Amino acid sequence: MGKLLVSLLAVLLPGLSWAGIIWKGDFETGDTSQYTSAQRVSADRLQVVTSPVLQGRHALKATVRQGDDPINASGNRNELIYQGREKEGSEYYYRWQVLFPADYPSAKAWQVFTQWHHNGCCGSPPVEFFVYGEEIRLTLTNSVTPWQTKLVRGVWQDFVFHVKWSSDPNVGFVELWHNGRLVLAKSKHATMYAGDGIYLKLGLYRNDTVQPVGVVYHDGFVQATRLADVLPPPPTSDAGTPAPPADAGTGPSGEAPSSPEEESPPIVPTFPQPGATEPTSPEAPVHYTYGCSSTSGPLWVLALLGLGGLLRRARRR
Repeated sequence: MGKLLVSLLAVLLPGLSWAGIIWKGDFETGDTSQYTSAQRVSADRLQVVTSPVLQGRHALKATVRQGDDPINASGNRNELIYQGREKEGSEYYYRWQVLFPADYPSAKAWQVFTQWHHNGCCGSPPVEFFVYGEEIRLTLTNSVTPWQTKLVRGVWQDFVFHVKWSSDPNVGFVELWHNGRLVLAKSKHATMYAGDGIYLKLGLYRNDTVQPVGVVYHDGFVQATRLADVLPPPPTSDAGTPAPPADAGTGPSGEAPSSPEEESPPIVPTFPQPGATEPTSPEAPVHYTYGCSSTSGPLWVLALLGLGGLLRRARRR
């Protein structure tokens, strides 16, 4: 009922701005039913597991063996697909965690673990997170790589990705937090191809020259309209002294620091908590507000009352 009411209000009162979580793909259903479809050669390649996990009780184990080609296309892959609400001009925050095991293969070839793919058949996706050699990279349209960091195995990597989806480089932008640190300030760039749609792919997709078995774990995927909706809860008073975050990486012009040891402590997010006033970057201060906002004053209250009456009469019929 609540979702129906919100949907009706969004149609009748487009001036309202609705905040909150849009979608979760965190595998807490115990299966992959949160996703639209899968591209896999067999069920064991995309398994929902209970260990290792970072949050909740379940995570995804994505496995790729050389020759895995479920769609008869380039590369080897086993990926989940989610057809979301991304469209020209939409803006979202995404948060998820990724674990590369100690035996994750090192290869001078691309190994994509998260991508937003265009609806078209060919060419590189507009947004992709991938491993190349001993680096994690973010690459956008026209092969622009605005951020990279050293690959660290054996610890969970936490990503918060803020995107405005647009084919116009003066409108679209990206912003990225890695392990609780703002590592890429808001940067304008085309994030879609003109006249094309976009959708999420999660798992592992790699160059078919990579021979060793590759395994990646994914956990906690969430999509929301505000940073506050994807932030972790405040730490408890007895949490002790937090460990320093893992390597934050660099932009394209700087030298990345050396990689921490594999036995580095788990990530400890350092995001500002709700109620904080400091900006995340000079360009984009974060304002924590909840519910909905409107320039129409009490109009939304009247709409709620009116729609509530309509729904009650519909039920009596």
